[in-house]
Amino acid sequence: MASFSLPPIHDSPDGGWGPSSSNIPEQFKFKDIPYAPYSKSDKLGRFADWNDTTGDNRQAAVGVLNNRDTRGGPGRSKRDGAQTFGSGTASAFAYFHVEDESSFSLVDNKAAPPRRGGFTRGRAFGRGANSFSNRGQRGARGSVAFRGGNQRGGGTARRGWRDWEKTNRTRESSVAISPQWTMLEEIEFHRLAKLKLEVDEPETIDTYGTVFAYEKSYDRITTKTERPLQLVDRIKYNTTTSDDPVIQQLAAKNTATVFASDAILSVLMCAPRSVYPWDIVIVREGNNLFFDKRDGGPFDTVTVNENASDPPQDSTPPNPNNLTEKAAVPDVPSINSATSLSLEATYINQNFGFQSVQENVTADFSHPNPFYGSEETEPLASCGYRYRVFDLGITEDEDIKICVRTEVDAYIPGQGNPAEGHGLITIRALNEFDPRAQGAGGAPDWRSKLDSQRGAVVSTEMKNNSCKLAKWTVQSVLAGAELMKIGYISRVNPKDNTRHVILSTASVRPTEFAVQLNVSLANGWGIVRTITDLCMKMPEGKYVLIKDPNKSVIRLYSVPLTAFTEDEEGEGFEGEEPESTAL
Repeated sequence: MASFSLPPIHDSPDGGWGPSSSNIPEQFKFKDIPYAPYSKSDKLGRFADWNDTTGDNRQAAVGVLNNRDTRGGPGRSKRDGAQTFGSGTASAFAYFHVEDESSFSLVDNKAAPPRRGGFTRGRAFGRGANSFSNRGQRGARGSVAFRGGNQRGGGTARRGWRDWEKTNRTRESSVAISPQWTMLEEIEFHRLAKLKLEVDEPETIDTYGTVFAYEKSYDRITTKTERPLQLVDRIKYNTTTSDDPVIQQLAAKNTATVFASDAILSVLMCAPRSVYPWDIVIVREGNNLFFDKRDGGPFDTVTVNENASDPPQDSTPPNPNNLTEKAAVPDVPSINSATSLSLEATYINQNFGFQSVQENVTADFSHPNPFYGSEETEPLASCGYRYRVFDLGITEDEDIKICVRTEVDAYIPGQGNPAEGHGLITIRALNEFDPRAQGAGGAPDWRSKLDSQRGAVVSTEMKNNSCKLAKWTVQSVLAGAELMKIGYISRVNPKDNTRHVILSTASVRPTEFAVQLNVSLANGWGIVRTITDLCMKMPEGKYVLIKDPNKSVIRLYSVPLTAFTEDEEGEGFEGEEPESTAL
């Protein structure tokens, strides 16, 4: 058997450990070598210089700094009196290559030939548009059309030029984070994008509500036969999960473990695409998990150009501590600000859905609307609720199911019984505000391009509103809708956000449109399952999942049970009446 012996240990008579200075050989004492001051900010020189092998630009000495290596950055001279620590001291450890390199030569010193049809640095991309260098090209199918090389007035201004120097305004969180909250987990979007879970076809538990027939004449609208968008007086409910009486009954029967609405679930499934902040309130009661929204939160409005390279911005509020600002006279919000456009898009979406149906042709689901009380007098909008259960179990032994309240907006007559899921559709609307305004994302003029170059308009919207279109598509797939109707609605006058016209309507199949948008339902279900497992490991209580307003990160916080209730903030979903939206 091999033996093992400890190496000798040298005790220093001077104190401490290690060999004594008297026992160190002279060649290892580094005698007469000066001390070179060193700072973390000092930069090393080049180890090798391949630009010039003769004379001045030979290999730089390690540790010797020049003007390019100072804090001023490359090409900048060092500020007077701001000498970098240690930069003026000669290094005794510098290495100088003294061999003759005259025999060195490059094998091939020819310049690389230019690429045909390639990108031109600084001119290839327009701001917020898939624009290419238009020299010698005939407009590829699906590419974005633009006027004058995507330049204003035919000048030399280039959109997207030096965008990194623009002042990026910091967005505020969708909810104020209290110091009493405890952060439990932080997940980056790139980790969410790698998740995947295949889910089988769902089971429809029950249906509620009444849907109207879709008016097919809206499919024949063109820019030359535009129709005005009307104000329709209808009421539509947007109740959170915990206040849904049907979900409360299903939870009592242990129909599923997790409960959510399609609007909330779509935000979670499309989280990696989101830019604007949002938050989801998660309540664990026993073995059940409820995904809720806050009243007045981001789930009640529609975003506009969220994914554009230069999205719409809100005006910065005046600083009350700055006396030079006219704080006494508040600024009137611009009609093209992010908040104004969001309210306008919400108004357009609801009224287009109310207007594009036949109120005299209806189909009733198994039960009446669960949120419409007997004391209500306003007419109901066309809306059907389908409560569907999806199995999130990975193995046969797992019993993790999620019950989702899905919504459909209308049905197509002649496709079968809508109560059984035949001919159901969802109705959404994209809006154009001003192609020349900040935040337009390089969108072409719809009135001149929508009929002749629809692919250009669609591709621009798919880029600028990637998250919004993905959420709409996921909601349609969850509801089992056969078609999704998308209206193209523009302002009558770009300077007036109160009057609109319908320019066209497109029909897409949700499953096929998801492929075009590169939306993976398996990835979305993987995100839902990951958040579910994370919350199931926590004790009973209330939690908040918050998307960081300025980073691609979501964070899970533990909050008190009284958070977001009437006792704390005067708003919430405990003991409130079901929320409705009437326009």
